[in-house]
This record gives sequence, C-alpha cells and structure tokens, in this order.
Amino acid sequence: MEVVVYTTPTCPYCRQAKEFLRQKGIPFVEKDVTSNPAYAQEMIQVSGQRGVPVLIINGQVIVGFNRPLIEQALASVGTAGEGRPRLGAAVADAAKVAAKYGLGVYQGAYVGQVTPGSPADRAGIRVGDVILGMAGYSIQNADDVQHLVERMAPGQSVPVVVWRDGRQIQLEVRF
Repeated sequence: MEVVVYTTPTCPYCRQAKEFLRQKGIPFVEKDVTSNPAYAQEMIQVSGQRGVPVLIINGQVIVGFNRPLIEQALASVGTAGEGRPRLGAAVADAAKVAAKYGLGVYQGAYVGQVTPGSPADRAGIRVGDVILGMAGYSIQNADDVQHLVERMAPGQSVPVVVWRDGRQIQLEVRF
C-alpha cells in the first residue's frame, strides 16, 4: 500500500490525518508543500486542490481530513494490499448528512464518491445514493457496508438496495 500525505507545518488537519494513520499503523510519505514547490505542483496536479491535507491512498485522492473516506480507502485495499473485494464507493452515515443533502432518509450509507470501474460503478451506484440494504441485510450506517464488504468473496454477486430520487432501486454488485 502506498500512502502520501501533502501537508504544511501549521495545518491542524494535516496533524490529525498523520496521527490517524500512525494510530492505524499505516506507513506514509509526508510531502511538505511549503518546503518544496515541486510537491505543491504535484499536489495540485493530482487533486486540483491548493489546500491541505491531500492524501493519496493507492491512487485514490482524498481532500481534507475526511476520516470516513480515509477509512474506506484503507479498507478497500486491505492493510497488506491483498486482493480483498472492495465496493469502490466512499460512504458516510446517512443520518449525519441527511439534512445537509435533503436525503429524505435517515438510515443507511450515503455514497459520496464512486471509483470509476469499481464494483459500485459497474453496478450503477451513483454519488448521492443511499445504500439501504446489501446481501439481504439492512444497512443502518457506513460501518454496516464496510463489515459486509469484508465478508464478500471475489466474484460474488449480491443485491444492493439504494435510495435514489425518492424511491428504492435494486442493483446487483459483483465483487
């Protein structure tokens, strides 16, 4: 697993991101954008952002100390990079974002990002969907999705129920 963290010395969120990775035992390369203009240019090129922190986890760009996205990215590749199935969608607790996005549902896992070519993308899961069910289980929050994905086998297909545009839609995800 390759993890890069673009930082500045005065950024409190950079410190939080680095401490979080250390607590998880995840090795990372720190690139201080104030000490090396090439690092700043590199960060802007890969993320389109000028603010820090920016994390790159096995090619996935995460802007800011977005703990749910970081956890999802780390879980999607496994700690040793083994070929564990992954969903390829960054999710957050719907209850935490329902009011902000006017979701109309308060349980489930809100999809904030979908990795192109991932199982989620191939199944038709979109940013803004709320995952309500997976593999016959009710989804209460983002952790439920992560725990179920961890139990999936490569090649396994499971039904997924999402809330989109005020109605439930059934999709099929193949890991």
